[in-house]
Amino acid sequence: AVNQQPVALRARNRLAVLEANGGSLAFLPPSHKFFWSREVETNLGYVYYRKDSAQTFSIGARQSDREVGAKPWGISDEVWNRRVGEARGDLNNFALYNAPPGTLQRMPVYFYLSPEDSRATQQAVMAFSHDDVYKPLPGYKVLVSHFHFHFNEQLTDAGSMDQEPTWLPVFRELGINMAILADFHGDSHPADTGKLRFDEQKVYFEGCRRFSDRDMLLIPGEEPDANFGGHYMFVFPKPLFFSHVKEPAKGPAGQPFEETLAPYGPVYHTETAATELNLLNREHGLVWQTHPRTKGSAGYPDAIREKDFFQSDRFLGASFQSLPVDLSQKRLCEVRCLGLLDDMNNWAGAKYMIAEGDTYMKYPDDETFPQLVVNYVKLDRVPKFDEGWNSLLDAMREGDYFVTSGEVLLRNSGIEGTGAKRTYTAEVEWTFPPEFAELVWSDGNTVDRQVIGLSDKAPFSSQKFRIPFEVTGKKWVRFAVWDSAGNGAFTQPVHLK
Repeated sequence: AVNQQPVALRARNRLAVLEANGGSLAFLPPSHKFFWSREVETNLGYVYYRKDSAQTFSIGARQSDREVGAKPWGISDEVWNRRVGEARGDLNNFALYNAPPGTLQRMPVYFYLSPEDSRATQQAVMAFSHDDVYKPLPGYKVLVSHFHFHFNEQLTDAGSMDQEPTWLPVFRELGINMAILADFHGDSHPADTGKLRFDEQKVYFEGCRRFSDRDMLLIPGEEPDANFGGHYMFVFPKPLFFSHVKEPAKGPAGQPFEETLAPYGPVYHTETAATELNLLNREHGLVWQTHPRTKGSAGYPDAIREKDFFQSDRFLGASFQSLPVDLSQKRLCEVRCLGLLDDMNNWAGAKYMIAEGDTYMKYPDDETFPQLVVNYVKLDRVPKFDEGWNSLLDAMREGDYFVTSGEVLLRNSGIEGTGAKRTYTAEVEWTFPPEFAELVWSDGNTVDRQVIGLSDKAPFSSQKFRIPFEVTGKKWVRFAVWDSAGNGAFTQPVHLK
């Protein structure tokens, strides 16, 4: 019988292959730009076939017309019911594309024709995304951030500290080395200022410690949504007990900023933006605006650009996430994210973009790679949990990392020379055919760029760039490379002296 509608294929790696006598044909969507931001990565079936008659059929790429929530979990009825509600709530966060009127929307689908059989063709096509793995790069470790896994609640509900979470093998298979989690967001008791919260933090810290090893570091971060405005991420270089309340709320009368409580040791209590900044300075923490200029951070960090905490070196910058997806843009998150990166560096000293997920539960059969952008941080090894991760936060504060979708990698980059005439150098490799490289700069008010066309370059290649530039009239510079599928990588801005 013929099909009345396309038949969605929930294919692994978004890839289907048609095999016939004499060869095979693979078909798939672009590996990142095709996907709009979601809070889960359930496989919705991104390729299809349709039998049109006894002699003809159709194949191609597709988007689903509805969301499918993550599989709920929970042993107790209370937790199960709460997670069922969360899974149903996922259905309300189906963002779709943002297609402004009058724009040219680029909506490609890829076909790969080969004389080989389907297995060989599959392997050839998977090479474009390094088999959906973030390729190891000497001198770098792969960092991801901002995941609401409700880890401490899951461990407590299971009654065991040794229940491996379903998202951990997902990260390992992707080649991720370090992950910043964000419990106390839709779970536990984030606003509690005493034993209830600290007991939950203790489980959180021990869970992260227990499942960290020499190849994987789980970092207990938090998105406190307190007094800095909008949403933001707190990360400290070691497990740290602290509480936070949002003005005008107050903690118990007489509760000090710092105290020692058994069995936790030193604990902090913050009630204002000033005490939050004090905590960050005291404990060498970092903070950045999450999903800036949208969602719960609409209007931020613009609204706080003159605040002392934003101007502080503890305020690292803002998160990078492909949201919204406008297919008329050549770059991932071209306007909201990269536009803000340039603005922040015009407003203040060095501020950076941190690639984040801002997603929830994950399972091995999800399609996580296409909806994730990562940070390659300059580190020789993964920090051990019990040693703390000062080395990671220091590298982030220095801007010693680049953001990438994975298909474009920057083996190294930097500025050569002193004085008025200098050279930006970068060693770059890519898989998809490249589109262009760019050196971006600003005088502190106006952003400009030099674009270098790369459309004549072959796929699966590399190039060393040497781009001379004049320092005079430039406050900062940054570098990026983008490919024909909308994938790319960019460095953090370097402020010139």
